[in-house]
Amino acid sequence: MAKASRKRGARGQRQQQPAAAPAPPTPNWPVLGLAGVGLVLAGYLTGTAWSGGEAAFCEAGADCDIVLHSRWSELLGLPTSLWGFLVYAVLAGAALIKRRSRRWKVLAATSLFGVAYSLYLTYVSLYVLEAACPYCLTSLALLSAIFVVTLFQVPAISHRVPWKPWLGASFGAAAVAVLALHLVFYAGATVDASAKEDPWLRGLAVHLEDVEAKMYGAFWCPACESQKELFGASAKRIPYVECSPAGRSGPTATKCLAAGVRSYPTWIIKGQRHVGVLTPATLADRSGFAGVKTPQKEGG
Repeated sequence: MAKASRKRGARGQRQQQPAAAPAPPTPNWPVLGLAGVGLVLAGYLTGTAWSGGEAAFCEAGADCDIVLHSRWSELLGLPTSLWGFLVYAVLAGAALIKRRSRRWKVLAATSLFGVAYSLYLTYVSLYVLEAACPYCLTSLALLSAIFVVTLFQVPAISHRVPWKPWLGASFGAAAVAVLALHLVFYAGATVDASAKEDPWLRGLAVHLEDVEAKMYGAFWCPACESQKELFGASAKRIPYVECSPAGRSGPTATKCLAAGVRSYPTWIIKGQRHVGVLTPATLADRSGFAGVKTPQKEGG
């Protein structure tokens, strides 16, 4: 009797003892580590873009130079790498969210969008620019790894999150977002017909046409884009010859072969060949253009 009484008392004491507090949720270390690497990469590319420098192992004319200086390298006036930095920052912050179900939702949606956007830019670089950028491919690999890690964490939270409908909705939202960004890129590349032209630049472009000057270039050439940007809204009036209509791997246009063009941009003005980007002032001087307004010459 006494022994039975002591056993019942011991069981009662054990039942009365408070349950141990659950361990506080830990950060999602794999995602946090990958996002940290992405922050360093995107931050480096953003810094080089703002400073006007060149990324390491990315000399002028190389594949990565073509990609990093193409019109896809900016979005809404800011470096595309800066938007990537913000995506990695959101992922790093989400990895610290304590509630696992909410953390999974943010990570799944954000990483899915990042992968979709990176795939779009990779397609552009490989099939439009016909160039491969190691930095961009590394970012795609990081975002893909984050997305895969997040998917593998579904079983741990599946009893609290209807993850299949959520993931399906995220796929649809990512597709719509990438389509919208695609339209933004092409809208930015289209010259607004109603944009106000600078009278001097317009006159210079018309004069270059009148004296039968030619600018030979390629659509994927960063320096050619820089040359056109110097004319602003009058860029469409430049006497331009596209030398690479079929892309970098395609044949060079016959007119460019006949002119002996080997690098872009190349200007031929009054029989004289000038290679590289020229300021409007230099073009005016070499073509004999006289206008009301004379911008400062190179080095002047």
